[in-house]
Amino acid sequence: MRINKDMTFAEILSHCPECGEVLFKFGLHCIGCHLSPAETLEQGAKAHGLSDSQVDEMIKELNKKLKDKG
Repeated sequence: MRINKDMTFAEILSHCPECGEVLFKFGLHCIGCHLSPAETLEQGAKAHGLSDSQVDEMIKELNKKLKDKG
């Protein structure tokens, strides 16, 4: 599995709870938000003012965290 911008926060965190650390680093405190089950990573990032390059960087870090998890 690879994390992509079209996955929901709930989907990402269900596969890799440790990815929450990366989301927090980018200012996304979406755990527990009522939108997180339906909102995609890209939608949430854009709503919080992240640029396309920041979203790409975050996805790279999320996938590294997922890979490191094993």
